[in-house]
Amino acid sequence: MNALIIGAAGFVGSYLIKHCKDDCGWNVSATKMAFESFSYEGVDVYDLDILDRDAIVSLLDHLRPDYIFHLAAQSSVAASWRNPGLTIDVNIKGSVNVLDAIRAVRDADIAECDHHPHPEPWHVYHPRILLIGSGEEYGHIRPEETPLPETNALRPGNIYAATKACQNMIGSIYAKAYDLDIMMVRAFNHVGPNQAPMFVVADFCKQVADIEAGLQEPVIRVGNLSAKREFTDVRDVVRAYALLVQKGQPGETYNVGSGHAVAIEDILRQILSLSEKEIQVEVDPKKLRPVDVPIIEADTSKLNETTGWQKTIELSQTLQETLDYWRGKAVQ
Repeated sequence: MNALIIGAAGFVGSYLIKHCKDDCGWNVSATKMAFESFSYEGVDVYDLDILDRDAIVSLLDHLRPDYIFHLAAQSSVAASWRNPGLTIDVNIKGSVNVLDAIRAVRDADIAECDHHPHPEPWHVYHPRILLIGSGEEYGHIRPEETPLPETNALRPGNIYAATKACQNMIGSIYAKAYDLDIMMVRAFNHVGPNQAPMFVVADFCKQVADIEAGLQEPVIRVGNLSAKREFTDVRDVVRAYALLVQKGQPGETYNVGSGHAVAIEDILRQILSLSEKEIQVEVDPKKLRPVDVPIIEADTSKLNETTGWQKTIELSQTLQETLDYWRGKAVQ
């Protein structure tokens, strides 16, 4: 099988490549933006701007992957408040461009078959596509709604969440209207080594590592600690993605997460317990969001029943490995 990972230079990309290549045994290609620096041994990496539909058509026609993972996104909630226009362009227009490019390649194949004296159906391009969304799409959750099934009402509480909810709806429409094998994911927080410090676990771990290395005063600056979120190891998350692109039902949405929300305060406490330094905690107003949802927790039974997936890596291991990663960066 041939897999294409669109937007592989981000945090999840290298983990998904490794799993698809080493564990699944697939031939893997990947894309990045021209300004990004990314390579992976044994993987062909292409520059691609998902706002350029024609470029996507050309690449898909060249590679013809069986599986397409659409990871490319502006994925920071904080950045979505600062630049909503870019977030809308990348997360909505970019996703539509990917889906329209798949249709264009398929329609060209159909036209060619119509003119062939003995058309054969396997000449028509028909990949399976996984669109990656977010648990943030559920937005303002009522206490009685948790854990959240995929059928729960969506009430996005930030710009990023709104764009991902829109992507999900478009994916569902395209699956039905154009007979495309599109599966949608609502991924809850996934964490691990090499995640950018704009995300909370990486931020806490980097600050602790910098404090230990004498690069920062012994004060860790935080945002809202009362919010409860799920935190699943990125390696478990990419296993779910690979299973869903094979076993998921077209037009369906699947929650991917641990199924258990944890207060940010508890995450911070666990990370601080891994350090021997005395560290004070201060709230930084710049880290507070304009709107923050109190709790987001997933019902993952649909994923479990469809694929047999279960998480295998405990949060304590993920936090330790993430802190150790930033400790290594701090002394370089």
